[in-house]
Amino acid sequence: MIRQQRRKWMGSLLLLITALIVSSTPFQALASLPDELRLFEGSLAKWQLSMPVTGTLTNSNPDILHINGAEAKQVNVDLRKPLSIEPRKTGEAQLQLKWGGIPLKAVTVNVLPDIRVIPGGQSIGVKLQTAGVLVVGHHLVDTGKGKWSPGEKAGVHVGDMIIKMNDWYINDMNDVKKIVNEAGNKQQPLDLLVVRGKEKLNVTLTPAKDIKDNEFRLGLYIRDSAAGVGTLTFYEPKSGAYGALGHVISDVDTGQPIVVGDGQIVQASITSIEKGESGNPGEKFARFFNESHILGSITRNTPFGIFGKMKDRPQPSAHNTPIPVALAEEVEEGPAKILTVVDGQRVEEFAIEIVNVIKQHFPATKGMIIRVTDKRLLEKTGGIVQGMSGSPIIQNGKLVGAVTHVFVNDPTSGYGCYIEWMLQDAGI
Repeated sequence: MIRQQRRKWMGSLLLLITALIVSSTPFQALASLPDELRLFEGSLAKWQLSMPVTGTLTNSNPDILHINGAEAKQVNVDLRKPLSIEPRKTGEAQLQLKWGGIPLKAVTVNVLPDIRVIPGGQSIGVKLQTAGVLVVGHHLVDTGKGKWSPGEKAGVHVGDMIIKMNDWYINDMNDVKKIVNEAGNKQQPLDLLVVRGKEKLNVTLTPAKDIKDNEFRLGLYIRDSAAGVGTLTFYEPKSGAYGALGHVISDVDTGQPIVVGDGQIVQASITSIEKGESGNPGEKFARFFNESHILGSITRNTPFGIFGKMKDRPQPSAHNTPIPVALAEEVEEGPAKILTVVDGQRVEEFAIEIVNVIKQHFPATKGMIIRVTDKRLLEKTGGIVQGMSGSPIIQNGKLVGAVTHVFVNDPTSGYGCYIEWMLQDAGI
């Protein structure tokens, strides 16, 4: 009986001690260390464990990492003091922390190349040429013997992209008109190569002659270009790469992302602003400025914006030198600022609050929720307005993301994406 009571007492004491250890600050700090850590070359990370013991830290690759300033494979560490981890060059290293020969924690450290960009904020004019022609609707052709749409009859859908006609790649509307009339006059069908989503389809279509204007028609409404205004997010001076908008450009009628064939960005100047209010997010109104001066090309249109190469450094600029960028896991809830234009071409800083950080390990467009706190911007715009998408978000001296969407029912708030995903799409 006494032996059983002693065992129970010892078991309870062991559970209590375990609970105290697990709930202790040092144990919580140790448990909070990630299994994988990403750092930029030339940065510095610190671990604060506050454990009243000494231990050893094994470093698999001291050429890549220095621990507490030491280039060694094994370092004796006082766990009461912060540990400094200094990335020296790109690569991967394994760290293992031990106490009395007992492994406490293993961490894989990936060192990434140092990336610095010039944050934007400038308003830009966007001119997109589609890769082919986009079908935005069907229309009926009056042949005198009836009305129908040859395109609809052939199975061409709204949202399809026609990229080829009779082995000719289509670049603009004039190409289409010429090829359709030639086929109609020869009374020959057209062989179309159509992109629908991720599929490529072959479609045969016979043009019909419209008796009103004596022209051959496809019975399709098509579009070969788009234009608009947005905000430049960043510019990387070494490669000339840039990113803007923070979201995909979609066709206004079909809602389909526009596949870029060619495109340019030019300067834009804000002429007026429709202030946002609940149910109406407002809008920047702008004109293209010095339109013949092409700032850069557009080569990609992705969920995170438009990307290409900048020919000339964008001006005016709030920053003349590159600043560091932040990884997604570095972004914190708290004060930040955005760069944007609300009058003419002058880039200004405005205060915001990052109110929610959404942890992401893979690219997704809604990475953080932001709220405008700057009284000047609220007075001028009511918060986030259309045309502000792409405005760079800066926190702790680093470019962390871009404004993407506004909450329709609360224009003071909206979403931002992490800059990391935009840099990937820019090829940086």
